Amino acid sequence: MTSALALEESPILELLEREFSERALGLLGGGNGDAVPWHLWGPALYGPLRDFLSRPGKEFRGALVAACYRLAGKKDLPPPELPLAIEALHAGSLIVDDIEDESLERRGRPALHVTHGVPVALNAGNWLYFWSLRLLDRAELPPAARLVAHRAVTDALLSCHYGQALDLSVKLSSLEQSEVLGVVRSCSELKTGSLTGLAAGLGALAGGASPELVEAATRFGRSLGVGLQMLDDLSGLLNERRAAKGREDLTRGRPTWVWAWLSTRLGDSAFAALLEQGNRVLNGEAPAPLEKRLAALVSPFGKREAQAELERAFAALRSLAGDSPVLSVLARDLDRLGRSYV
Repeated sequence: MTSALALEESPILELLEREFSERALGLLGGGNGDAVPWHLWGPALYGPLRDFLSRPGKEFRGALVAACYRLAGKKDLPPPELPLAIEALHAGSLIVDDIEDESLERRGRPALHVTHGVPVALNAGNWLYFWSLRLLDRAELPPAARLVAHRAVTDALLSCHYGQALDLSVKLSSLEQSEVLGVVRSCSELKTGSLTGLAAGLGALAGGASPELVEAATRFGRSLGVGLQMLDDLSGLLNERRAAKGREDLTRGRPTWVWAWLSTRLGDSAFAALLEQGNRVLNGEAPAPLEKRLAALVSPFGKREAQAELERAFAALRSLAGDSPVLSVLARDLDRLGRSYV
């Protein structure tokens, strides 16, 4: 007996169904899991997980695993558990981030903690972290590569939490103008860059790449993550569909790439005046005038800055991997992804 809900085509949902089959659940707790009626798992864990994993996402990180696997010289697809492990990690991080940020929406629907409550959503997000490790164990990798992969996941998770700590606690008003760029870049590299770097590095590792190419792919992924974070921050001002995200950043006084760029372009007095307006928004003033002002300042160059970051990432990897067709395909995919932001 499996779940009462219909099986979907999505590979990660198919794996979820197997995880919550009667047979798999019966093995829990030393083989006593069948004492729990299946219907209790619905509201406790399976239902929230299926709700979130069924929402359409970009799935870019999973595709990055496959691209770097082929970059290592493979012609087939990587072990299917690898991209799904990355997608599970990413999904778990989104659920937890939404709780910590008190966000109300994710992927076009109410955030999971809004519909299922904070305790259930938090447990589901954490479950996805550990499920990703199980998926990694199931992947067909040589023992030495499996060990390196587990270490890479541990390092990435720690880095993500360092970055999230900064994202949650550091306010723009607490930084000197000269500090903004460094803090924003560090936060982006730790939080967003770590997971994309993990995806690229795992793909190259599974493909049997040399240690030098694995490291280059990891650096490439980190830089992609920074570039995508730039686009994400910019889209909060320039894309009406993502305006809620930009408004949330302003009303909470977060240092974003918008502020980082302006900190290097504006003089002391002009930046101080802009920061004062940001402080008034932080204290309850309507954000619309500041949104309009920031959009006017960054729209001439913001997308160009993000594109330059992505191009630097490709150039660094191409210098080691050569002019592989894989990079051309990945560049086109990234271009489409970028247009979805702004």
